[in-house]
Amino acid sequence: MAHQIEQFSDGTAAFFSARQDAWHRLGTVTTGCLTAAETLQTAYLGGWDIRKETLQAAPSNAAVPGKWATTRRHPKTGDREVLGIVGDRYRVMQNEQICDLLDFVVDQTGAHFETAGSLRGGRDVFVTMKLPDSLTVGGIDTLDLYLAMCTSHDGSGAARLLLTPIRIVCANTQAAAFTDNVGTYKMRHTGDVTAKFADIRAALKLVPRYLEEFQAEAERMIETQLAWDQLQTVTEQLWPLAADATETDYVRKLSRDAELRHLFDTADTQANIRGTAWAGYQSVVEWLDHVQPATSAHHRAHKNLTDGTATTVKQRAFALLRA
Repeated sequence: MAHQIEQFSDGTAAFFSARQDAWHRLGTVTTGCLTAAETLQTAYLGGWDIRKETLQAAPSNAAVPGKWATTRRHPKTGDREVLGIVGDRYRVMQNEQICDLLDFVVDQTGAHFETAGSLRGGRDVFVTMKLPDSLTVGGIDTLDLYLAMCTSHDGSGAARLLLTPIRIVCANTQAAAFTDNVGTYKMRHTGDVTAKFADIRAALKLVPRYLEEFQAEAERMIETQLAWDQLQTVTEQLWPLAADATETDYVRKLSRDAELRHLFDTADTQANIRGTAWAGYQSVVEWLDHVQPATSAHHRAHKNLTDGTATTVKQRAFALLRA
């Protein structure tokens, strides 16, 4: 399906949302605050029992050296099914481990679970939480604060924890990196997984400092004037044209420049911050979150959440525009 949310034969879906705007109205919508265990149950993420099993050739049943299948117990039928093919070093992570980590956040901050679900037939899983506080930049631009945890069960990507302010006026997900405080943590499915979860718990203690730094730099950016030609210089560093660029590459650049200029110069979402470095940053982020070419809005959201490319571009844009 276009939105990639896992949907079952009985019409239910592996999705939970605390808001009324659940993707495609799939999944269970609730107005209450759930525990980690309740979130797993509501989004059909519990009891998967992810395993790494020997891969065998058919019909001889000979073992395939160095390759393993990751499997889960289907949340509806209970049958075991293959999610992906992985190597010797791969270590499984249970959905329960992810929610246990985020339960730690609940205890520390008073955050509540916002959404949870599985994508691509259970190969990707995500959980998001809303922190109780918000940020206001320059006294006029409000951002809610979220934590998102996503991982894959097929070996296609590392587990990632993101701390992201979300700009309410256009639902832009911010991403900024500082010297010792990056706001995103990556955990590969190798080595001692339990120890890595402990490392992330320690890193979460830096969240207040990260938010202080983010707000201080955002305040500076909203006080800094910026013209389109200056923003264009920044975007050329974000998306440089190669020496052997094709005509298609130039057309893509011209299209992106036109879309970014509209967002920066005339879009309603920048109305109260127009002409500032903060508006320049928001234009780049809005383009990544809502405008860049994609098969659908949900494919774009899935890509931004799971592969980390957009987060890296946002962090670089933030660094260039605060310089």
